[in-house]
Amino acid sequence: MNIAPILDQIAAERAAQDAKWGVTHLPSGTGVQWLEATQAAKARCDAADANGTTTWAMVLEEETFEALSETDPAKLREELIQVAAVAVAWIESLDATH
Repeated sequence: MNIAPILDQIAAERAAQDAKWGVTHLPSGTGVQWLEATQAAKARCDAADANGTTTWAMVLEEETFEALSETDPAKLREELIQVAAVAVAWIESLDATH
């Protein structure tokens, strides 16, 4: 597994974002308002896991909503790392199959 090219592309995209928008420090916007969506995404993912129909979209959705529900900055950071890791895994899967 060589994720270096993917991470290089991500770094290039981040540089392009900063060049376009500047360094931004926005509020997180996370919290309990996302809990219902988080629970629904988890239920969909669990059901798909049980019957073998899990998709990358489902996994990314679940991880994203878990991040959106988190208010503790350290835990939010962990959740965002998981979101990024799933996105990279999905890219790896695309690269391997296309």
